[in-house]
Amino acid sequence: MISDDAHLAELVSGLSASTRIALDTEADSLHCYFEKLCLIQISTEDGHWLVDPLAKLNLQPLFDLVCSRRLVFHGADYDLRLLRRTGHFEPVDLFDTMIAARLCGRAGLGLAALVEEFFGIKLSKASQKANWAIRPLPPQMVEYALNDTRHLLEIAATLEGDLRHLGRWKWFEESRDRMIASTRETKERDDNKVWKISGSSALSPHSQAILRILWFWRDSEARGWDRPPFHVMGNDEMLRVADQVSKGGSYSAPRMNGRRRKSFEVVLALALQIPENEWPKQEKIRRKRTPKEHMIRFDAMKKIRDRVAGELGLDPSIIAPRGALEATAENPASPALMNWQRELLGLPSPLESHA
Repeated sequence: MISDDAHLAELVSGLSASTRIALDTEADSLHCYFEKLCLIQISTEDGHWLVDPLAKLNLQPLFDLVCSRRLVFHGADYDLRLLRRTGHFEPVDLFDTMIAARLCGRAGLGLAALVEEFFGIKLSKASQKANWAIRPLPPQMVEYALNDTRHLLEIAATLEGDLRHLGRWKWFEESRDRMIASTRETKERDDNKVWKISGSSALSPHSQAILRILWFWRDSEARGWDRPPFHVMGNDEMLRVADQVSKGGSYSAPRMNGRRRKSFEVVLALALQIPENEWPKQEKIRRKRTPKEHMIRFDAMKKIRDRVAGELGLDPSIIAPRGALEATAENPASPALMNWQRELLGLPSPLESHA
């Protein structure tokens, strides 16, 4: 475990001789409201290391070095978002084994499935939901963390060979670049919609008004406690309480400490005083009628997609997800499909479609 700047400097110096570096991260999103980077796993052909970001290290020299090499991740989108929040992290060459496995038509896409397929080793999943902010890390968690990168370089080498042999390297590059671009997009929270959890649409407007105020109360409590919102109150509990209270009946209150229970009861009392004109409006779902020409275009593309997928031995959603087909049927110039996907479907590029 690298937990001081002196040893980190030694690691960076040693890594400078490596052309390929496997990387993974662990965070504490299941245990804290304010998610933080808790661990960085690194593997090269020469060894395996764990770096402790919680030790207040200056990680930028490490980031600068690894980003100048071929980086290998498995499912890089989450890791890239997390690392970018910690420092400047922009790889010049990235290989994602999950994207590669998908494009090669592998049956199992998870890291454990690939490790078992390639090496016959079954990885333990016991630490999947562990709290990575605890220190010192127990041996079981250390082993789990090291296994996340231990085999990645060998898997990546095999998958790259398969991609090139199958003539799908360009597919990989475009898919990877799109994934990286998506990790740079930030979504602003919409307070008018964020409280609309699964199941809320079935509630009455009065119940939704209560649910809305409960959601923001829970969020405030979670922030102050620095725990995930479900530690304060689960979604199912909020839906149940909102429904019961709106009907004027008694409700089964969730387990809470004294201060939080008082706060909860005050919020419920305030929720009951919300005037009807401030209740959420029932949204009328207006189904947009799909023009016949769009349906014909969609059906034609879907038939080609399914045929091509069968010929290539790939899941049809890899060739073109349904949503992307629908967007392209509505607007042939839509960028929903990547260039390699359009080529397989016999479609012109978006620019040619627009012209």
